[in-house]
Amino acid sequence: MKLWCVYLISIYVACLRVSADKPCAPREFGAGNIVCVCNMTYCDTISKVAPVPVDQFVQYSTSRSGLRFHRTLGSFSDSPHPGGVHFTLNLTAKYQRIWGFGGAFTDAAGINIESLSLQAKENLMRSYFSTDGIEFNFGRVPVAGSDFSTHTYTYDDVRGDTNFTQYNLTDEDFFYKIPLIKEAQELSERGLHLVACAWTAPPWMKTNGDYSGFGFLKSEYYQAWADYLVKFLDEYKKQGLEFWGISTGNEPINGIIPVNRFNSMGWTPWSQRQWIKDNFGPTLKKSHYTVKLLALEDQRFMLPWWINVLMSDKQVEEYIDGIAVHWYWDSLFPPSLLDRTHNNFPDKFILATEACVGDKPWEFDKVKLGSWSRGEWYMEDILQDLNHWVTGWLDWNLALNPQGGPSWARNFVDAAIIVNATANEFYKQPMFYAVGHFAKFIPEGSLRIGVEPHEKSGISAVAFQTPENAVVIILYNRSEYDMNVTVTLSDMRVINLIIQLHSFHTVVVGKMKGL
Repeated sequence: MKLWCVYLISIYVACLRVSADKPCAPREFGAGNIVCVCNMTYCDTISKVAPVPVDQFVQYSTSRSGLRFHRTLGSFSDSPHPGGVHFTLNLTAKYQRIWGFGGAFTDAAGINIESLSLQAKENLMRSYFSTDGIEFNFGRVPVAGSDFSTHTYTYDDVRGDTNFTQYNLTDEDFFYKIPLIKEAQELSERGLHLVACAWTAPPWMKTNGDYSGFGFLKSEYYQAWADYLVKFLDEYKKQGLEFWGISTGNEPINGIIPVNRFNSMGWTPWSQRQWIKDNFGPTLKKSHYTVKLLALEDQRFMLPWWINVLMSDKQVEEYIDGIAVHWYWDSLFPPSLLDRTHNNFPDKFILATEACVGDKPWEFDKVKLGSWSRGEWYMEDILQDLNHWVTGWLDWNLALNPQGGPSWARNFVDAAIIVNATANEFYKQPMFYAVGHFAKFIPEGSLRIGVEPHEKSGISAVAFQTPENAVVIILYNRSEYDMNVTVTLSDMRVINLIIQLHSFHTVVVGKMKGL
């Protein structure tokens, strides 16, 4: 009898842990700039989303005033708010399927995460990948060094070694990438898709003989570079890690217009088309990896013309599975470029693979702890991307230090999580919660459905049907006023909400008729 009592108590305690979320431990850095502090003994959590009761919905709210995934249960109404902002779900309008959300396992991220004590590190990793975190299911992995490494390197810097007898993974892989990726896989219930991306070929393969600056891959090394990338997949497979995707290379425009002095290699769409057709595409296919090939891996303003050039060769089009875009300068170029790209190539998915704040030269505060406006920039961009055919969104470094590094190029930027190793604590910024409002509630395989309009009176909206036939609605109020918001469902019942000024909201509705 005593053993049964112990057993029942243990189940009860486990249930409490699942259902009772730990709230944010706030710390303010200036007016309204709030982070949630985590350390070795405490970190805020958000439970796995449970089935929603019939005729009810669950609302999760994050606000400038300090709410972080605040959970409330509400009931449907028969009549809308008088006045206010109205949205209508259109279950017959169906768009793209979602791949997911994530961040990058850079050297810098690994260095910062590993600088924490074992318990604090576990809390950070759980925050991103576990069921009591935001459940990332994507991890971008640099092939060798990037600007967020402590030094420049590739896997074979021995001049002329086209047989790659000196090709080796580095300490960065063995200490800062591979162990964290495996830990993320162990924590994840959803699984983890890995996307490989190279910043540059070894300097001896390039026209300028350097890791960065104005330089291109020499044509005599086209095949060697394709072999180098497949060898990376081989070496990681030996370590028990396989990749979901690999891109054609990070930001080729930086090797043509080297405004940013960091690891880069230039391509034109015509030279890249030739390399994919004659070298990389056939080499990947011959390797028997089922890895997806992502083209572009650069800015929105290069759409759709770069992809149009690549796809003008039907052989190249057959090799390419998707299109990777970065968010820098999105505010200057309309999302219609995404629409045009999708319309031209509807069978190729678009995936946003990098974003960060603090990259501009006029952003003197590279890290701005608790910045609500930076969280809003993330929210706005993700909403806009998803409403224009993008199938997922990946943040840049998973974690940085208070300077925004380390970075050999001193290309310091902000991150969703900042690690303060001296205090053995880390800070979840509003950017973390902005991404989390999508990543946590929109699992892989979810389908974007119609919500009309997408934006009204300072409120933006997007909606999804999950694989379990629940409906997820994300709302963002950028205005200076609290708003009455009504969402009309397919059966004409309504959800009435009061949306706080400067706030993010995810509304989860149980199984609905018509889905």
